[in-house]
Amino acid sequence: MTTIVITGCNRGIGLELCRQSKSRGDDVVAVCRSASAALQELDVEIIEGIDVAEAAGATGLKAALKTRPIDVLINNAGVLRSDRFDKLNFDDMLLQYEVNTIGPLRISHALSDNLHEGSKVAIVTSRVGSIEDNGSGNNYGYRCSKAAANMVGMNLHHDLSDKGVSVILLHPGLVATDMTGGTGVSAQQAATGLLARIDELTPETSGTFWHAEGYQLPW
Repeated sequence: MTTIVITGCNRGIGLELCRQSKSRGDDVVAVCRSASAALQELDVEIIEGIDVAEAAGATGLKAALKTRPIDVLINNAGVLRSDRFDKLNFDDMLLQYEVNTIGPLRISHALSDNLHEGSKVAIVTSRVGSIEDNGSGNNYGYRCSKAAANMVGMNLHHDLSDKGVSVILLHPGLVATDMTGGTGVSAQQAATGLLARIDELTPETSGTFWHAEGYQLPW
């Protein structure tokens, strides 16, 4: 049985990742700040009180998991605060860095001893973090935090490869969640694609950036 640890699970993509992983027989550990009723109905293991933007969140998660081996770690927790050049909010920008960029690094670092040869680490980032693909500007905080998250993922690829751990950066697509105002594809469709890309990940494809639909994205 595959043990999957997923952050940001109380709603949206994280909730659906838990649902689909559980349905296919995986041992799911759902990590969140506060569990929703929908998450509690899934009959998965839930670890609450974990804020990935705080050091205490990472140490708390490590304490809860102890030395349990992790086969797949999905860093899904994220936050979006829209902005534009004539209406910047630097506090919101810092928040997005804390959650979207430093959060995956905090969690991956705290749980590094739980990873083993053959483990996989996924970071749910976004194609808006692609410099080459940026054709519209704006959303400074979100774009920059996701571009930096991509660098975190590439660094993890290099630093964990000797241990036999593979790393992938994933764009779920524009998904109809509370974060996007209900615009986009369903969380179910996005989660299906994300899990497929993680399943396909090998040491040879580690350190790459993929759309959930199955094609590689430019940096």
